[in-house]
Amino acid sequence: MFALRLAALVAATLATGLIAGVFYAYAISVMPALNRTDDRAMIDVMQKINVVIINPWFMIGFMGTVGFTLLAAALHLGKEHRTTLIWIGVALALNVIAFVVTSGLNVPLNDQLAAAGDPAQIGDLAQVRADYESAWVRWNTLRAILHTLAFLVLTGALFVAGMQHGRTQAAGSVGAQQVSQAQPMAGVGPQTVGQPYRAPIMAQQYGFGPSNSQPAGARFLA
Repeated sequence: MFALRLAALVAATLATGLIAGVFYAYAISVMPALNRTDDRAMIDVMQKINVVIINPWFMIGFMGTVGFTLLAAALHLGKEHRTTLIWIGVALALNVIAFVVTSGLNVPLNDQLAAAGDPAQIGDLAQVRADYESAWVRWNTLRAILHTLAFLVLTGALFVAGMQHGRTQAAGSVGAQQVSQAQPMAGVGPQTVGQPYRAPIMAQQYGFGPSNSQPAGARFLA
């Protein structure tokens, strides 16, 4: 079960890190470069990017930021995993907010840009760009920050999960050693219940034991 929980947590961390990297790359390279181009080039390139990026590799990572994190949270339910679950819960909240920003703000802007049509046929390129670029860059920066924070929190969750597992393993080993040391050695200790009482050897020699057939006085008279 530990392996399954760890796999889900690693998948959530990896997906979140990859998507944070994609949006980070937009923020520091793609959009600054397009900002230096003319209106037609900027609109044309972004229209093409928005089509190409909808592929299985991106979608697995993008959907996995929430899906894998939610799975990791479900697998860590229980008081013994409470600390790790708190970390995962914080990361899940950050990923959900970032997901909402993308689907509710960036995607509608992409649809709006696509609806403008062929850049060669757009009458007012400057207005189309102004309605799109600044808002898209702002929301992209926000979602990049949110996913990056979620990635850091999930990294912390991995560390905490490893520490908790190590402590559990150590506690189990100590418990096993204590049980082993507490077992009595064979033949040593109090007389076993149910066995007949055996008189001490010295008592038998002086005639006080139950095994003597003659009274003690009879021996001295004999």
